[in-house]
Amino acid sequence: MNDTIRSLRLPEQPVLETLGLGRETAPQPGPGEVALRVHASSLNYHDYLVVAGHIPQPAGRIPLSDGAGEVIALGAGVADWAIGERVMGAFFPHWIDGVPTDANTAAISGETIDGFAAEAVVVPAASLVRMPLGWSFAEAATLPCAGLTAWRALRIEGQLEPGATVLLPGSGGLSVYALQLAKALGLTAIVISSTDGKLDRLRALGADHGINYRHTPAWGAIVKDLTGGRGADLVLEIGGQSTFVQSVDACRMAGRVMVVGSTSNLPPELPLRDIVMRHIRVDGMAVGSVSALRELVDFVERGGIRPIIDSEFPLADLGAAFRYQLEGRHFGKIAVLI
Repeated sequence: MNDTIRSLRLPEQPVLETLGLGRETAPQPGPGEVALRVHASSLNYHDYLVVAGHIPQPAGRIPLSDGAGEVIALGAGVADWAIGERVMGAFFPHWIDGVPTDANTAAISGETIDGFAAEAVVVPAASLVRMPLGWSFAEAATLPCAGLTAWRALRIEGQLEPGATVLLPGSGGLSVYALQLAKALGLTAIVISSTDGKLDRLRALGADHGINYRHTPAWGAIVKDLTGGRGADLVLEIGGQSTFVQSVDACRMAGRVMVVGSTSNLPPELPLRDIVMRHIRVDGMAVGSVSALRELVDFVERGGIRPIIDSEFPLADLGAAFRYQLEGRHFGKIAVLI
């Protein structure tokens, strides 16, 4: 490992225009830890909330929750990894298995602890997962947050069986991953998006139906029409104020609305009568465990699934990458090369 590395640490009052690289001493692994040479990360909306100060952090935090790289040093007692292995980090590095708890979800990469916006990082050895065979570092860096969120929502929490119907929001990294996984799981996928061009691309990936929500703001009723009046078994919800009422309307009797994030800082309207009288479950979840990520790696390898990467930015242009993300023109994931 080199004596110094480039890293990006947030200033006291972060704004996209002030994000810049510095140099610091390369970290050394302690007992039970591994040092990684980070080659790639990817952008999630959570990362934007951190770097823009909407999730306040102390000055000096290293952002970005996704990371893929190679093992370059082992701490004392580490026997499961070898120098040169290609691995991914974890959003929750202490949530190894089982259900989420206050303790195992307290450490969040790029938020409550340093993330992957650096040439080298040190992480717990138990938090690492091997990269899918044949994937590039940029491809692998899209899996630990967006890919795992989609997998857990559909398969682990949703427990959906072939033939079930899901409603997927938009064409960002999470939604595209959810579409790819849904089709591999034998599900019927209805997608909503802001442009007909994006809907065409989503149909090319296997979407069964597409709805332009700008042309049809009351798209919940259209979902009912497309399902013979029944509604979707599971609705992924990320819009908050702008989508929650329609998500509930699109859901079947005794179905589920799975809230996996929010692109709005404003509280949504809660259609409580519909939720109660139609027995709709509203669940919240964030990403998943290390063991769930291992299951996902096996699944994408068996199914030949590869991520859709819209664009790549160098770490030095992280501010420009976030500005591009906020424009909403991307399709799939935005990768960051480190």
